[in-house]
Amino acid sequence: MGDIIHLLPDHIANQIAAGEVIQRPASVVKELVENAVDAGATSITVNIRDAGRTLIQVIDDGKGMSETDARMAFERHATSKIANVQDLFSLHTMGFRGEALASIAAVAQVELRTRLRGAELGTKLSISGSTLDAIEPDACHEGSIFSVKNLFYNVPVRRKFLKSNDTEFRNILTEFERIVLACPQIAFSLRHNDTETFQLPVSNLRQRIVGVFGKRLNQTLLTLEAPNSIARIEGFTGQVSAVRRKGALNYFFVNGRFMKHPYFHVAVMRAYESLIPADEKPDYFIYLTLDPSTIDVNIHPTKTEIKFENEGPIWQILTAAVREALGKANAVPGIDFDTEGAIEIPVYRPGREAAAPVVRTDPSYNPFRHNSAQSTGSENDWEKLYVNFEQDCTLPPDRPLPPEGDGSLFPDAASPCFQYRGRYIITPLKSGLVLIDQHRAHVRILYDRYLASRREQKSASQQLLFPEIIECTASEAAILPSLAGELRGFGFDLNPLGNNSYSINGVPAGVPDRAPSTLLRELLDNALQAGDATGERAAETLALALARAAAIPPGKILTLEEMELIVGALFSSQASRLTPDGKPILSVLTDDELAKRFKT
Repeated sequence: MGDIIHLLPDHIANQIAAGEVIQRPASVVKELVENAVDAGATSITVNIRDAGRTLIQVIDDGKGMSETDARMAFERHATSKIANVQDLFSLHTMGFRGEALASIAAVAQVELRTRLRGAELGTKLSISGSTLDAIEPDACHEGSIFSVKNLFYNVPVRRKFLKSNDTEFRNILTEFERIVLACPQIAFSLRHNDTETFQLPVSNLRQRIVGVFGKRLNQTLLTLEAPNSIARIEGFTGQVSAVRRKGALNYFFVNGRFMKHPYFHVAVMRAYESLIPADEKPDYFIYLTLDPSTIDVNIHPTKTEIKFENEGPIWQILTAAVREALGKANAVPGIDFDTEGAIEIPVYRPGREAAAPVVRTDPSYNPFRHNSAQSTGSENDWEKLYVNFEQDCTLPPDRPLPPEGDGSLFPDAASPCFQYRGRYIITPLKSGLVLIDQHRAHVRILYDRYLASRREQKSASQQLLFPEIIECTASEAAILPSLAGELRGFGFDLNPLGNNSYSINGVPAGVPDRAPSTLLRELLDNALQAGDATGERAAETLALALARAAAIPPGKILTLEEMELIVGALFSSQASRLTPDGKPILSVLTDDELAKRFKT
């Protein structure tokens, strides 16, 4: 048998590497902008067309490249960042693998114009599918201009599986935001289809965060700082009053590089323990600076997974730093023992004669009543509380029966509903007892109602007396136009004001009394997490978010009539057992199961 192992041609090897490094247009933006940062740029401009399908252009004023370097940069494993194995353990740059440009050139048409600082002429280079088309002198400005055109033009399967333009542009925004938050010392700008999305000047950390996510975030950030011998920790964490269930802004950076670290996230959440609900999260932007030799970045091509040598001590320091920031903001309840300047409250002390307050000796006197004369002869008024008590607890004889959908879930009309711990409704069935989660049941009811009203185009809008202005982040502004029709179908009345701002003139009728901007932002957060949702899927996502916002909360005490309405409406639904996102609504305890429990 002959030899069967052979070396792959360069163009095939480059496309394999591209599958790991260049997954979508956002990957190209990430690699090119990181290269511009490593080149010492002070200003970086990114131009996007058609969410990166047609053009991705990155312009920087960095140190540029010579003709030889420009040609070598597109070879696999060609890099100026490392020279030996030891350099892998003391990285000070964003990139180091030497695969990015080769991978991009393998699946796109690339044009590079670059000139070294101080050089008279630059270089213009064109590559298509790893093949060098032309290289010639060029009178360009100092720095580099990378233009990536027709991404995946030679890999039609990869191009076919790209998501919609809205989704791909949101992914670009995610990568762009991670880089600009790590580099406030660099000016950035981003344009999409000739529309300016970001214009970020050189600033400090707080100004950069506010520039990316809006002014509303500025008032909720608490300063975080913990310098020590292991790692310097600084940044900002959110106030307890500003936590949210979805869409929390959670960012970790180490030595100017964005990273994902679930273990350190737990350290932050530990500081908020017992201060916020378990299902809510705060915003935080935490920057770690430490010796590069104590971390390992060379784990994954995306370089967002990092291993730490001193992970345990950093965890403890991080938790203590967040707790200190919350303590300085009085987020942690405390007892104030300082009585200086406090108001003197008269207190009766039998052992002291001087300045003793007047004490009533009348045995009928009650200090907790406003007027003792009104209480004369009413010592047994408490008995009136129980008048008609038994009548109030009985079931009205004319209670309407819900339609029968499932024989096992048919309520017994002769028995009332009961509420347990303000969370569950208990009612008899023909075959046993059913326990219903009142919040989830109401979510299912409202979800079905919102979708039915939308399909029948009967959604009512409640106009606001004073319209509210909402300032969207770039990610929210990118998704809002694609959801405008669905939001209007549910009853929202929005008017664009420019600069990612909208006027909320009306909201869906029947939603709870809450800030319209908060409600809209919750819907956008749900849509962002749903990903590439359009049409009916987008409508279902919005209907579920609206239902969660408007449903009765767990712990609310309900009247008998309210419980009966929920039970009747739930059993009228075609899907009464599960919420729209698949969570159980009820649990049935049959007569046979009850008999087994009491069997001797």
